Amino acid sequence: MNRHNYFVRILKRLNFFINSHLKKNLNKLNFLFEKDKLLTFLSFKRIFVFISVLFVSCFLYLSIPHLFNSKKLVSNIKNQLLKNLNLDFNLSNNYSYNLLPKPNLKFENSSFLNQVESSGEIRIYISPKHFLFPNKIKIEDVIFDKMNFNLNKENYNFFIKLLNNDFSNFSLKVENSNIFYKNIENDVLFINKINELKYFYDSKTSENILFADNEIFNLPYKIEVKDDISKNKIFSKINLNFIDLQIENIFNYKNFEKDGLIVITNNHKKSGGTYNLKKDFFDLNFFDKSLDQNFEYNGFINLKPFFSELSGNLNKINLDTLLNPNSILIQFLKTGLLNNKNLNISSNIIAKQASSLRDFINLALNVKISEGLVDINETKFSLKNYADIKITDSLIYTNNNNLILDALISINVKDFNEVYKIFQTPRNNRKEIKKIEFRLSYNFDQMTADLSSFKVDEIINQKINKTLNQIIFKDNKLQNKIYLKKLVNQAMNDYAG
Repeated sequence: MNRHNYFVRILKRLNFFINSHLKKNLNKLNFLFEKDKLLTFLSFKRIFVFISVLFVSCFLYLSIPHLFNSKKLVSNIKNQLLKNLNLDFNLSNNYSYNLLPKPNLKFENSSFLNQVESSGEIRIYISPKHFLFPNKIKIEDVIFDKMNFNLNKENYNFFIKLLNNDFSNFSLKVENSNIFYKNIENDVLFINKINELKYFYDSKTSENILFADNEIFNLPYKIEVKDDISKNKIFSKINLNFIDLQIENIFNYKNFEKDGLIVITNNHKKSGGTYNLKKDFFDLNFFDKSLDQNFEYNGFINLKPFFSELSGNLNKINLDTLLNPNSILIQFLKTGLLNNKNLNISSNIIAKQASSLRDFINLALNVKISEGLVDINETKFSLKNYADIKITDSLIYTNNNNLILDALISINVKDFNEVYKIFQTPRNNRKEIKKIEFRLSYNFDQMTADLSSFKVDEIINQKINKTLNQIIFKDNKLQNKIYLKKLVNQAMNDYAG
């Protein structure tokens, strides 16, 4: 009992001691609830000192990488890049460290050589969570700046392969860079300018996404690529806004034989097709998806050795697209990419009518590329049902950066009176003609045509040669129509004598 009372007295004293000290300290903190005392405590000096200490502490913490062992830090960065991007980087131990806009390491004259030759500047943004331990520093974002990527037939799919990496923890950007596509002889075929290219992970769809804003042949375009790993499909979209053209593609790589679906939208008109790829053989079928179908193409491409055949049937063909000097086709032909001795392509397109030149019907366009030469031999079309026109001995080439068509033109006249009616030729100049032949040199860029060696029914007429020596076309279709009628009638007047 005495022991129990003694223990109770000790507890009472201890309780009294705690309560007294707690009350005393709480009284000292009462100023926090009194405005005047609070303002006195939060003086300018105290606030300034606190902010200064906080700023200096943050600055010192973020500056810790300046004290790191360069070899260990660079080794860690290289290992992370190799793990995340599967690229073996050549990084110098001499780098610059920047705090703004957020902590980053800048490596100049860097390269990665295991998959694609390149050189340029690399900025690596790092997480500030593990600054105290250089071996634990983690990459947040990577930016390639002013890089030159050299691609060829061995690594042409380099940028698509990058989609196979894990971008859930960081993003990859490429800015102000160029892609050089080279042939077997290591000659540059064309250059693709990268304004901005970005890889990132979409957590909502669980997809890696590639977005790029590029230029090729001074023509801007945007591309978006998604790799759905769960479905083994690649979704891509190309936007050519300057011609209101969008190309969407779904590529299925699940099976040994790859297949795909492509949809093209131009001025709100859709066309699409399917294709199949197995080993070195590519098969395609492309058609107009509108109710009033205008065309259908089918063909194949054999990759080794490279040979392609393409045939198509159209209700109408737009010759403005083929003849416009600013068209993608003309600009592409000027690059010389088709002038490759290992390239063999044969194409035959049948069109019932030309949309802009209604008098031209039954067009059979034959394009052949063989041993580096491009021609349109055996191309035929008719001037209504009154004359048949045939192109032979032709060659398409570039001269002083101008695209030139040189060809022999043969015209078999079936009804000369009806031909004269089309050109509104005066009756006294309507002399019977059965065949006309001449050489044509057409400059697509300058829109000029030089006609020479003019023969009418196998007889050379120098007066006609002089009249039709040079034809200069204009942008206005009506003016061209009037201009051609005037020239033809002048030539018929020369022929009639």
